[in-house]
Amino acid sequence: MEDSNHLKNIVDDPASITAVVKAAMSETDNPRLKEILDALVEHGHAFLKQVKLTDEEFEKGLDFVRAVGLACNDKHNEVVLLADVLGLSTLVTLLNNSDASGRTPGALLGPFYRGDSPQYANGECIACENSPGSPLFVNGRVLNTQGEPVANAKVDVWQASPVGLYENQDSSQPDKNLRGHFYTDSEGRFTCKSVRPAGYPVPTDGPVGVLLEKQNRHPFRPAHLHFVIIAQGYATLVSQVFADDSEHLNSDVVFGVNRRLVGTFERHDSGTGPQRDVDRLYYTLDYDFVLAEGTPTYPTPPIK
Repeated sequence: MEDSNHLKNIVDDPASITAVVKAAMSETDNPRLKEILDALVEHGHAFLKQVKLTDEEFEKGLDFVRAVGLACNDKHNEVVLLADVLGLSTLVTLLNNSDASGRTPGALLGPFYRGDSPQYANGECIACENSPGSPLFVNGRVLNTQGEPVANAKVDVWQASPVGLYENQDSSQPDKNLRGHFYTDSEGRFTCKSVRPAGYPVPTDGPVGVLLEKQNRHPFRPAHLHFVIIAQGYATLVSQVFADDSEHLNSDVVFGVNRRLVGTFERHDSGTGPQRDVDRLYYTLDYDFVLAEGTPTYPTPPIK
């Protein structure tokens, strides 16, 4: 009888292909890569079987993925945006930043993070001169899980403008406007001045916008500040702080709001509060960030 081993990896039906594909990948040297790809194939094939994807639907899906890639450029990353609106980015953040240590929850990096932000001294302003909007004074502390101050931590902050645009989206803003980094003092404190950000819609002029429309979903995010905090001996914190009175807190299009990340943006009339020399309505935000012990990492900017 003829030996049939030379045909053992032939795909005969839908039930056989998953094992054949995993066998083809079995010599992957990196064990973690093998684990990830095995699971991707296992669950991906199960998904196709569950929804019984048609040839036409498969082609449309491939066209969508291609369009997402083509929509990327130096100033916009549609791939990150897609991961955000499907909840993938937030899920990864929660998986890697959820424990009982008391550390500040993480939040997604988002598609607008840029590297090499300007360095400012504590108390300086990251908004360009004559920037519109109400002044915002941020007073922050960086602590460890024992409540001790973390000195010399790098605090990178960025935000949308009062009209809901990041500087790379808005030709009227100077380069790197509303972006900057600070270092904490010996008591773990940092302070900065800015303008109160507005909520905004994520970009909808690409394939992700079409997807949101077909799902009957709005594209809005609540007003927030982004933070990346890096310190030796601690796991890097990528997070956001949301305005407590912002619209869409309960329906953030990228699912980034965490109860512990809602900060109090306290309103002050001119001549009142901690900044009595300010001659117009302004806001203050006081917020403590708690870092867990670990090895610092450095996020890769999705845009230049």
